[in-house]
Amino acid sequence: MGKRQSRPWIVSDELWSLIEPLLPEPGPKLVAGRPRVPDRQALCGILFVLHTGIQWEYLPQELGFGSGMTCWRRLAAWNEAGVWEKPHLVLLKKLRSAKQLDWSRAVIDSPCEGGPAGPKNGPSPVDRAGPGSKHHVLTDGQGIPLAVSLTGGNRNDVTQLLPLLDKVPAVSGVVGRPRRRPEMLFADRGYNHDKYRRLLWERGIRPVIAERGQPHGSGLGIFRWVVERTISWLHGFRRLRIRWERRDDIHEAFLGLATCLITHRHVQRLC
Repeated sequence: MGKRQSRPWIVSDELWSLIEPLLPEPGPKLVAGRPRVPDRQALCGILFVLHTGIQWEYLPQELGFGSGMTCWRRLAAWNEAGVWEKPHLVLLKKLRSAKQLDWSRAVIDSPCEGGPAGPKNGPSPVDRAGPGSKHHVLTDGQGIPLAVSLTGGNRNDVTQLLPLLDKVPAVSGVVGRPRRRPEMLFADRGYNHDKYRRLLWERGIRPVIAERGQPHGSGLGIFRWVVERTISWLHGFRRLRIRWERRDDIHEAFLGLATCLITHRHVQRLC
């Protein structure tokens, strides 16, 4: 993915030019006082929390981010406005224009993570029934994230297959209709269900899913490793390794922002 900058929470001019036009207009100040922290500085503070995993109250204000509560409120407001879906779509369009999106296949996986109790949290099947969440991730054939979602750790992977496919945006960028469906879908045994195989065929998607009861080693690893690598990139953001937020929307905001950053890295490789 190229060499990382030493301070990855610093928002580059290129990234800021992509995000700034999509941010909602700030509302009027209700109480007179200190001037409003600029959005770019607040975004740097949010990225600092995402990369380091630090608690909001310990965000170092001497770096110019503003307070942790300021950054938290800004993140919540931007997520409510659907900010992260928009730059993600813009980036996917750039990749499709450069013929860098592999629609021949998509790959799905859903790792569990620990965390506090919350609405989208449940007893994890891989952590002694402790509270946990799942990151559901769908990528193209190269591992570029197409859609991500959050559920409780007790949700069966297969139940999120169609909702995740429905979250893939319609990506334009070339002559013809926008595209949002892969030709094939690769998945592990957690998605092995005749009903969903049939539903995929009805959507014009060929299911390539490992079957239960067969000897270990489906041979799909040569295709599925890309989603595992993308999940590793997501969990490289320390705030996503363990879910600390009780509020689903805040964790989903971090997940959406991280998805944009990973997609942006792929776009940077085009330069």
